[in-house]
Amino acid sequence: MFEFPILSLMIVLPLIGVFLIAMIQGDEKIRARNARLSALYTSLFVFILSLLLLIGFSPEQEGFQFVEQKDWIPAWGMSYHLGVDGISLFFVLLSAALTPVCILASWRSIKTRVKEYMIAFLVLETFMIGTFVALDTILFYVFFEGVLLPMFLIIGVWGGARRVYSAFKFFLYTLLGSVLMLIAILACLSIQGTTDIPTLMSATFSGPAQFWLFLAFFASFAVKMPMWPVHTWLPDAHVEAPTAGSVILAGVLLKMGGYGFLRFSIPMFPEATEFFMPMIFWLSVIAIIYTSLVALVQEDMKKMIAYSSVAHMGFVTLGLFTLTVEGVQGGLFQMISHGLISAALFLCVGVLYDRLHTREIGQYGGIVRNMPRFATVFMIFMLGSVGLPGTSGFVGEFLSLLGAFATNTLIAVLAATGVILGAAYMLRLYKRVVFGAVTNNDAGAMPDLNVREFSLLAPLAVLVLLLGVQPNLILAKTEYAVNTLVTNYQNAIADKSGETIVLNFSLREFEMPEFDLPEMKMPEIKFMEKFKND
Repeated sequence: MFEFPILSLMIVLPLIGVFLIAMIQGDEKIRARNARLSALYTSLFVFILSLLLLIGFSPEQEGFQFVEQKDWIPAWGMSYHLGVDGISLFFVLLSAALTPVCILASWRSIKTRVKEYMIAFLVLETFMIGTFVALDTILFYVFFEGVLLPMFLIIGVWGGARRVYSAFKFFLYTLLGSVLMLIAILACLSIQGTTDIPTLMSATFSGPAQFWLFLAFFASFAVKMPMWPVHTWLPDAHVEAPTAGSVILAGVLLKMGGYGFLRFSIPMFPEATEFFMPMIFWLSVIAIIYTSLVALVQEDMKKMIAYSSVAHMGFVTLGLFTLTVEGVQGGLFQMISHGLISAALFLCVGVLYDRLHTREIGQYGGIVRNMPRFATVFMIFMLGSVGLPGTSGFVGEFLSLLGAFATNTLIAVLAATGVILGAAYMLRLYKRVVFGAVTNNDAGAMPDLNVREFSLLAPLAVLVLLLGVQPNLILAKTEYAVNTLVTNYQNAIADKSGETIVLNFSLREFEMPEFDLPEMKMPEIKFMEKFKND
């Protein structure tokens, strides 16, 4: 079943759908209907392939799986190299799952340029999946940057009143960071003579090169996450984007930054990672506390959820850079959980906006009376965002904080205040929108979820609850890859410490013969350990 090139097929299929949509003829109504159906069927087929990928994935197998490799530019060491491991598997699944959700969410709300809108989403799907399966740095860069164009159009053409400003701000922020990453990729090619990611992950970079390369990659991934203080493009982009644009932006595109840290920054530059770890911890804590406080005073539902996303991404970077198994697993789980919860919250806002055409919290109130089904699913996603035990949001935050406590207790205590602040702004939102007196007759007359809306939100609610009580469905698949990442990092730091010890002997002018650590006898090993501890 899995002998065919499944990853290439998942990348190419949306482009075939683009070709079919482009060929659609007829009047405006027929073109729009056929474009929607073509995009939906194509994205569902890709989702089925992603489920086959999940079924065929072996969590205990070493290295990358479903590998495809063909020479691209052999003279420069570039190849068309694809593969997945436990770290990238669920991001591929998330990309494939949320695309048909976005298409269905836009079924009624997008009425102009429907063909072009569906084409943009299918092209975006190709670039998203390509980003998570690329095992060549140049190929990764092409896919990573490629997402900017369709997302720029989705915001700029089908967005709100300030769509052009927000689209350009999103494009310029992310492009500027990515230019530095391109320079770093070319530097890696110059130093190591290859662009192959698995080869670079096992390569050794000199101390000064590590620090500059780490910063160049960090600039790109920090903007993409986004981390504080380069997060200001995100609220504008979310507010002006159509509902489906906000869903895919929060659900998948923000995760590309965290994925980049796991694939490039940590394994390739361990010494620089250790050096910059305190800085990243403090940036994460500031993001958690500051953006939570900003979210607390928002009156626009979309903007509030956008700021909450920055806070949740703070938990992600905090967990990833603890470089403990618990912390990395927590950061990874939090990204997947946030992809589901934030996507669902933006869908809920879209449901309300389609009925009342406003996102102002003060325009709603008491809708539990006329929208009980909506109030129920909205409550599940709100509690998941808060991190209530029994939801997926709790697992990611708990593991991230557990890793932080093992690394830096003060940072963990400060970050934990974000859980309290998160509960404050989410409960405030839910109370004002769902409960209370009906102050707006139009809000009190809104119909409850229809079949299409309920079919989008119900599976997401089930997943949030299922992963909350059965987190091992994800953790078991990611465990081997995370253990390998953490072990390799610790070995790299230990090797560096060993070199320092030998250097200290030399500086103290000890007359010791050269020796190989693997061939040392037990007394010598104990002596070295004692010297290191002293």
